[in-house]
Amino acid sequence: MMEAIDTIGKRDIGARNPSTLGGGRLAREAGALRVLSPAEWAFWRDNGYVVLRGAVAPEQVERIERLIWEFEEMDPADPATWYTPEKSALRRNELSYNAGMVELYNHQYLWDTRQDPRIHGAFADLWGTNALWVSIDRVNCNLPPEPGFEFKSFMHWDYDPDGDVDSVQGVLAVTDQLDEDVGGFVCIPQLYRDYPAWRAAQGADFDWYRPDVASLPKTAVTMAKGDLLIFNSRLCHGIRQNVSKGKVRMAQYIAMLPAREEDVEGRDWRIRCWRERIPPQGYSLHGDPRRLEQTRYETARLTPLGERLLGLRSWQE
Repeated sequence: MMEAIDTIGKRDIGARNPSTLGGGRLAREAGALRVLSPAEWAFWRDNGYVVLRGAVAPEQVERIERLIWEFEEMDPADPATWYTPEKSALRRNELSYNAGMVELYNHQYLWDTRQDPRIHGAFADLWGTNALWVSIDRVNCNLPPEPGFEFKSFMHWDYDPDGDVDSVQGVLAVTDQLDEDVGGFVCIPQLYRDYPAWRAAQGADFDWYRPDVASLPKTAVTMAKGDLLIFNSRLCHGIRQNVSKGKVRMAQYIAMLPAREEDVEGRDWRIRCWRERIPPQGYSLHGDPRRLEQTRYETARLTPLGERLLGLRSWQE
C-alpha cells in the first residue's frame, strides 16, 4: 500500500472539500489594514506567507488540544494509547492519515477560532474585503514516529499554480512548533518569487503535486501555539516529519475565501454541514466511522460574524 502513496500525483486528485474551493483576486496593495502590520503585509507579498503571532489566545487553543486528544481516544500522558494497531495501519497505508490528519470538522471549539474577529481581519486584509466564507476543514495530530513508521510527506502544490484564480490556505498552531524536531510547515519562498523562470524549464504537463524541487532551499516555519500561518496557494509547501521524543504537533486548518452568496446550492451545503455536523466529502477525506460529531457533540453556536462566515447570514445585511 505504501507504493500507492509514493506514486500519487495530480491525476489522482479527485473532488475537493467544497468549502476550500473558489477564490478570486487577492489584494495587490495593502490598503487600510485591519489586523496585519505594514511589515507583515510586505513579508506576505515577497514570500507568499505570513505568520500572525498570537492570533488566538492560549486558553482557546488549549481547549482544541484537549478536544483532539479526546476525539482520538488517546491519553496525552500514555504513549501506549497513541499507536493502536488500527490507527498504525491507517498511518502506514493512507496519505492523509500518514500526514496526521484527523476527521474532526464541526466542533464548537473549531468554530470559535473560525469566527474569531482577528483571524477574519487577517484574511480580509489579504483579500481586500470583509465578505468572506470560512473553510470547514479538519485538524492535524502529528505524533512522534513509532518503530517501522515511514513519513511520506512531500513538497507540493494543492492547486495548479498556473491557474488564473488566487487562493489562500491557513494553519493555526494548536501546540508549540518552536522545536524543529516536532515537525510543521515547510515551504520554498524562493520558488514563489522566481516561479515564472523555474516553470519555463519544466515540461508542459509537469506534475504540480510531485514537483522536482529537491535542489531548492526550504524554509521551516516555526510557530507558537495560537499563531496563525496564512499562505498563498501558489507557494510550494509540505509538512516536516515529527522526529521528536514524545512531543506532538497539533494544528487546525483554516482558510477564508470570497463569499459566493449567489451559489445557493453551495451555501445550503455549508449550512447543512454545520447544522448536522457532517464531514465534507472529497479527495482523501474519509469522515469518522464512529460518527462522534453527530452523536457526542452539539451544533456549534455562531456569533453574527460566524453566521456571515458560514453563509447563514448575508454580508449584504
